[in-house]
Amino acid sequence: MTIGVKMQQTIASAESVAANLKQFALETQDQQAKQMFGQLSQSVNNVVTSLQARLNYIQQEEPQYRQQ
Repeated sequence: MTIGVKMQQTIASAESVAANLKQFALETQDQQAKQMFGQLSQSVNNVVTSLQARLNYIQQEEPQYRQQ
């Protein structure tokens, strides 16, 4: 398994976590929990953005990591 594939899997997992957190925020009635889940979701989305930027860089610099 190449680093490119591992990065793609990590990004997909992080996107899933962010979606779950956002769903928790929508489903809870507790305003404090709603805010916490929303902030956590945004934090994970920031991580996804950073990972995606790194993956793009890797793919640009190392063409062998591009998905076939």
